[in-house]
Amino acid sequence: MIYREFREKKLSGLGLGMMRLPVIEGDDASIDMARTAEIIDYAYQNGINYFDTAWGYHNGNSELAAGQCLSAYPRENFFKNPACQYG
Repeated sequence: MIYREFREKKLSGLGLGMMRLPVIEGDDASIDMARTAEIIDYAYQNGINYFDTAWGYHNGNSELAAGQCLSAYPRENFFKNPACQYG
């Protein structure tokens, strides 16, 4: 993974955008948490430490899913976009 310095942080060159997470039965507000956790785990285990989500994604549930899934990892090991409300 390529990392770049940004405001004294070492961010992965790739980030995981969370605007289009897997959903259940086509309902944008109903995130498939098992599949989302797999995606986030894969990204994290492969060096991604920047996660981009926002309140408007998945009717406000993207941030909640991100917070829940990322709580499995040490908080100092990943970064979020500044507008995000989780962690």
